[in-house]
Amino acid sequence: MRSDMRKPSCILAIAFWTASTLAQSPITATEAKGHVGENATVCGQVASTRYASSSRGAPTFLNLDKPYPNQVFTIVIWGSDRAKFGHPEESYRDKRICGEWLYQ
Repeated sequence: MRSDMRKPSCILAIAFWTASTLAQSPITATEAKGHVGENATVCGQVASTRYASSSRGAPTFLNLDKPYPNQVFTIVIWGSDRAKFGHPEESYRDKRICGEWLYQ
């Protein structure tokens, strides 16, 4: 796979907001690939989720627009931040969400 064809992933989701309360213009999960190297608010429909509790870092994956393995964009909530979101794999499933994509 060519490096420019990789699917972007959010390194850390700090907070979710409804699209109507965002101060900056959000981008779609599909548009995220055109914003590599930038911080952005990415919005999409949660198509599939997975809490990998026994994996390193205990990540929760929220796959936007299409379910894994064809997801357009993946938001990752690390286990150390999980308490801030409750049970995100359940509460955000099938919902439209926005997350901060922090490019580092």
